[in-house]
Amino acid sequence: MPKWKIYTPDGVQDILFDECYIKKNIEAELRELFRRCGYFEIETPILEFFDTFTVDEESTPQESMFKFFDQQGRILVLRPDLTIPVARVAASKLKDAQYPLRISYIGNTFRYNESGGGRQKEFTQAGIELLGEVTPESDAEVISIAVNAVKTCGLNDFQIDIGHVGFFKGLMEEAGLCEQDMAQMRILIERKDFIGIEEIISKRDISSHIKKLIFNMPRLSGGIDVIDRVRKILKGPKTLEALDYLEELLKILEDYGLNDYVSIDLGMVQSLNYYTGIIFRGFTHGVGFPILSGGRYDNLIEKFGLRLPATGFSLGVNLVMNALERQQKCMDKPHVDSLIYYEKEGRKVAFEICRQLRAQGLVIQMDITMAGKERVKAYARSMGIGGIIGVLDEDLIEIHNLETNEIKRVSRSELLK
Repeated sequence: MPKWKIYTPDGVQDILFDECYIKKNIEAELRELFRRCGYFEIETPILEFFDTFTVDEESTPQESMFKFFDQQGRILVLRPDLTIPVARVAASKLKDAQYPLRISYIGNTFRYNESGGGRQKEFTQAGIELLGEVTPESDAEVISIAVNAVKTCGLNDFQIDIGHVGFFKGLMEEAGLCEQDMAQMRILIERKDFIGIEEIISKRDISSHIKKLIFNMPRLSGGIDVIDRVRKILKGPKTLEALDYLEELLKILEDYGLNDYVSIDLGMVQSLNYYTGIIFRGFTHGVGFPILSGGRYDNLIEKFGLRLPATGFSLGVNLVMNALERQQKCMDKPHVDSLIYYEKEGRKVAFEICRQLRAQGLVIQMDITMAGKERVKAYARSMGIGGIIGVLDEDLIEIHNLETNEIKRVSRSELLK
């Protein structure tokens, strides 16, 4: 037997009954939420040209992609992301659409660098993209749906941190840092490496209040009070514009009733070349990674030929499932309400009863072993089925309660009532 015949590659997994049931229910609930909010689903292919994902190398470095060749020698990839394919579709097949345009998606993506910490090389993303508007209201709508998406999945103890790339860029300009220092500083702030931050700013001729602010960036989180405190220190138009935008965004989210779920994080500086405005990430207990991320990316679609602003988020379904498990949240699992067996004289009636009970929303299995009542009972008990239905002839039916061992005989019409 070949060595790897019964195994799966590293970073991918079989999802069996209980987990698959939970996962598909989460996806169904998210799909329904997106629809109710007016975001309609599209599907993009799992296979894409490598060129599609070279438009933004910072968000999808080529070493993270699964690459191979087609028959013509062109490089293909398994999609590492779903936002970029949406941008491709928007710039081509939807370029004449009426805006604002609301799009949703749920699908699997593939990356080499996603293993570890519970994340896989194959993982499911669910998200939305809002195209065609640049307003605090559009960003607030996306964040509000992100909050409701997490709640829909069954998590209540979580936090959405919101930043703005303009704040960091404006602060670095006020400090007079060059592009190279800015790139290094972004990494250090993201890592909360205070020693590295101090090493850079101590060598530069920067005013003391700006130095202090840069050094404290990883700690600048909270509500509007943080914005008010920082606004007193800075004078640059880019930083003040970012702070004003964040303040207006928070006020809108307050009117949504989402104060308990959102906070400002001025030290959030990820993917500065990809994002152009607000950025946000969602965290919960039991998972060491953000379960969702998003923001404004007004320059991405233009790289496919259409100048169009956009904002959105994606949620990691597998990470949410890990969080639910670690927080010991009770989730529905697959079950069978009853099992029907029959004598030959009652076969036609048994099939009709099965059809009608399923139409009422019950989960019904049919006995296909024809091994007799006792064998059916043993199987039902092993599967956790509380009762079985025996159809003896066209009108005589036995109901067996396996928890109490009671047997009740009823007619067909009595059963269906």
